[in-house]
Amino acid sequence: MKDLLRLRTSLTEEIEKVLNEQIKMEADASAMYLSMSAWCDRNGFDFSAGYFKNQSDEEREHMLRLFKYVSDMGGRAVSPDTTNVQIEFESLRGVFEQALQQEIAVTQSFNRIADRCQKSKDYVTFTFLQWFLKEQIEEEYVARRALELFEVIGEEGTGLYEIDKRVPKIKYEDTY
Repeated sequence: MKDLLRLRTSLTEEIEKVLNEQIKMEADASAMYLSMSAWCDRNGFDFSAGYFKNQSDEEREHMLRLFKYVSDMGGRAVSPDTTNVQIEFESLRGVFEQALQQEIAVTQSFNRIADRCQKSKDYVTFTFLQWFLKEQIEEEYVARRALELFEVIGEEGTGLYEIDKRVPKIKYEDTY
């Protein structure tokens, strides 16, 4: 019976494995962003706290989208375990630097998965991944612009307050 069920899926074991790894990566990102939100909240950065809470929700939605795809394709989606979530950060700038690093890592991961899909001629999954690849353009753009606020505004005096206020106003205009 197990072999028959495997025949019903177009996912190879390799692609299923990397998609489950991406599910975990999205769950870890969601947990990290929620932790960043809590840190911002504890330190009086209310706008950034809201921004990171929304980011956490988005990453969880990405995780669920991948999870559903694997299941819908007859694969075995694995509910990820998230542990050792960082709860303390050195500074607001440090939080945003880590957020940008996280988004770059996610983009690289999706690129690797897309490459594997092409090599294994899994064009169905490759097509499915296009939404995520396009989404990463926005994710990296917003994270970069947020980090640039530290250079443009500066952190002295009311600088951190001004940066915090402007973070949720950063918008990406899709021109592709």
